[in-house]
Amino acid sequence: MASHARPSERSLTLRQSAAAVDELVASLADLAPAVAGEDLPAESISQSYFRVRECELSDQQAALHGLLVIQRGLDDLCEAPLSGADLALEVAGMRQAVLDLTGAAPGTDRDVVPSATLPEPGVGASLEDVWSARWLIGHQVHVLFNVCAAVAVADAVGHLRHGDSGAALIRLADATVYVRGFPAAMTHASTIPADYYMAAIRRTMAPPSVDVPLSGRQHRGYKLFRAAMKDLLAVVPDSYERLAARAPELAQARDALLEADIIDGERHVTLAYSMVHLHRSIAQKPEGPDNAVAELRLMRHRRAAQYAPLIRFGDHYIADAVAGLRHS
Repeated sequence: MASHARPSERSLTLRQSAAAVDELVASLADLAPAVAGEDLPAESISQSYFRVRECELSDQQAALHGLLVIQRGLDDLCEAPLSGADLALEVAGMRQAVLDLTGAAPGTDRDVVPSATLPEPGVGASLEDVWSARWLIGHQVHVLFNVCAAVAVADAVGHLRHGDSGAALIRLADATVYVRGFPAAMTHASTIPADYYMAAIRRTMAPPSVDVPLSGRQHRGYKLFRAAMKDLLAVVPDSYERLAARAPELAQARDALLEADIIDGERHVTLAYSMVHLHRSIAQKPEGPDNAVAELRLMRHRRAAQYAPLIRFGDHYIADAVAGLRHS
C-alpha cells in the first residue's frame, strides 16, 4: 500500500486492494449469499443508526460480512482525505481482518490488476451524500476492528491460561494491529467538514431523530473489547518490571497493546475537539464535565493511570494524581 505516495499512485494501490477484496467477496458469495442485515432486529438504537446487526454466523458468512465492510471501507478510502499514517494503520487492520476471517496465511498475497472500467467512488453522488455515507462506513470499520480485537485478546488470554505463550504472543500482536487501527478508522469516519457534521449529522444522533442520544457506551463490540482487556490484565497483572524479568517477550507484547489503547483514548480527545470544539456531548449527563473533550480526557487519564505500572513508560504523574483524588 503506497500510503505516502503521490495521490495518483496512492489511489492506484487502493483500487488494486479494492479489486482483490472484490474477488474475495465474489468467491465467498458464491458459496452462500450474505444475510440480509436489515431484516434482523437491532439490539440498540446505535446498531440501527450505524447499520450494524448481531447474529450467529458460519465461518464463511462471518468472512463474507467482514469483507463487505472492508470492501466499502476501501472504496471510500479511494477518495477520503485521510493522512498517509492513518491510511497505513487502517489498511493494516483491514489486512489482519482478512487473514483472521478467512484463515489465510500471511505471505500468500498476489498482484491484482484493477479493472480499467472500475468506476470512480462517489461518481453521481453529491459531496453531502458521500460525507454522510463516510460517517457510517468509517464507524462500521471501527466496529469490525473492535470485534476482531476482542477475539484476538480473548484468544491470547485462553492461550496464556493453557501455558501456550508463543500462541499468546501472536494473538497479542494481532490485537495491537487492530487497536492501532481504532483511531485511524474513527478519523476516516470524520474526514468530513466539521461544519457539515455539526449542521447535518450530529442532530441525527439525538432526539427527536432518535429516541435516546447515541453514545460510544452503546457499542457492544467495544464493550466486548474492554471486557477482553480486563480478562487479560486479570491473567497478567504483574508490573512491567516484574513481567519483563520472567517473560520479557510477553511484557513487550502487553506493553505495545496497552500503549496503543492509551493512544486511542488520546486521539479520541483530539478528534472530538476538531469536530465539536468545546460543545457538550450529545449523550452527556448534566453533572458531567463542561464539554465532550473534557469528558474524553478524563477517560484517557483513568486508562493511563490504570496502565502506568504495567507499561514501560507509564504516566505516573497522572496515576499519582488519580490516586490522590480517590483518597481525598
